[in-house]
Parts: sequence; C-alpha cells; structure tokens
Amino acid sequence: MTSKIRHVTIDSSDAYALASFWSEVLGQPVHEDDKPGDEEALIEGAGLLFVTVPEGKTVKNRIHFDLQPQERTREEEVERLLALGATLVDDRRNPDGTGWAVLADPEGNEFCVERSAGERGQ
Repeated sequence: MTSKIRHVTIDSSDAYALASFWSEVLGQPVHEDDKPGDEEALIEGAGLLFVTVPEGKTVKNRIHFDLQPQERTREEEVERLLALGATLVDDRRNPDGTGWAVLADPEGNEFCVERSAGERGQ
C-alpha cells in the first residue's frame, strides 16, 4: 500500500495572514473554522496548511510552487500578485516570451510564475 500527500505544510510567522495571501493568489478560501491569530490555517481546496512557528525563514526554499495563470497572461498575473503583496526576486522572462518570474510571498517564500497555457499555444 502507498501513501498520499494530504497537505503541503508551510511554516510561517503568522499562519492566518500567509494563508490569506495564498487564498487570494489561488482563488481558494481559507477554511471557515480558521480565524486571525490561529496557530494553523488551511486552504482546503489547495491542500495547503500554514502553521505558525517561532523561527523565521533564513535560507532559500528547498521546494516551491510554479504557478501557471488560468485567466490572465503571465505579465498580468505578475502585476496582480505584486499588488497582493508579493515581491519580484528574480526576472527570468526573455524577450521571446519564454522564461518565468520568481516572486516571494509576504514572508519571503519564493515561487515562480510561468506563461499561461494560451501563451504556450496549448
């Protein structure tokens, strides 16, 4: 018998605040039982569990999300995420449209934004 991944757990200094950011990014609600100040917050539809830990982030992520916009271009999605509180960490976008943008969430966790399926011709 095998195992399945139930949640991807993300350490944070404020579980609810970081879950709220990712809730906006993904268009999935924070679980109805979770409230500001809770030690844990779940985005059930995305399988992401945020937990409050005492130590802060100190090194580059060993795992990260690669996001592909569904209803926007990569450029539109990058602008939307920056407006939500992300920061641009590394711009790997190329003049020919290939590449990606590396952003960080409000607690410094890196993630990438790739081209949409439409931009890829898929």
